[in-house]
Amino acid sequence: MLKIHHIRNATMVIETQNDVILIDPMLGKKGTIQSFTYLKFKPKRNPIVDLPKHSFNILNKVTHCLITHRHPDHLDKAGIKFLISKNIPITCSYKDASVLKKLKLNVVQELKYLKKSPFLSGSIEGIPARHGYDLMAKMMGNVMGFFIKLPHQKSIYISADTIYTPEVDCVLKNLLPEISVLACGTAQMDLLKPILMTKEDIIKFVKNAPKKVIANHMEALNHCPLTRKKLFSELKKNQLSGKVIIPEDGETLLF
Repeated sequence: MLKIHHIRNATMVIETQNDVILIDPMLGKKGTIQSFTYLKFKPKRNPIVDLPKHSFNILNKVTHCLITHRHPDHLDKAGIKFLISKNIPITCSYKDASVLKKLKLNVVQELKYLKKSPFLSGSIEGIPARHGYDLMAKMMGNVMGFFIKLPHQKSIYISADTIYTPEVDCVLKNLLPEISVLACGTAQMDLLKPILMTKEDIIKFVKNAPKKVIANHMEALNHCPLTRKKLFSELKKNQLSGKVIIPEDGETLLF
């Protein structure tokens, strides 16, 4: 059996019989990160919600960690402290490895884009991600998604913070992930274009995904206006609500 624990925002845990894999640990208390917008949306310190109760019952079982990029809503000070205290092995992009090592994190694997590598008892491939439309992508820096195949488990595509790109399209149509995880908050900074998919591109992603989609990156940060309720309404309007799981913080999904 495969368990996916949605913790908060993009922080999640993939649990199999042999491995417990943490993704993007933002583990700090409510309000421990500065506001991401001051004009477009009401200023609030982030995260705007606390960790779910009993999160560390799951987190304390973690055997490995994947980091998509180094923004504080994916790797905060509390997340770094947790990873160091447990000496958890980390897989990340080769572009982030040197900085993470300087932070005293236990980086054991550096991935290159579009190259399949061994991972635990299966495989992993680093997938290009573009964190924003037009100029915003360059400003937001490097991000890597992951396509994971573990023995006797459904394949998982963690798209990470990205807009819809030819590389995303290729994963959905050629690699055919059985579970796709999509950042759906439609995040925006005060200036320029969004830094995550628009509602239109979210619908496009879901339509092109071969099987189930898990929607995350919502209702935890002040620059993400799309709520679970609004997303469900949009999916229902497009007759796609049955294809998407929108978990609550702290919810466990069984596959």
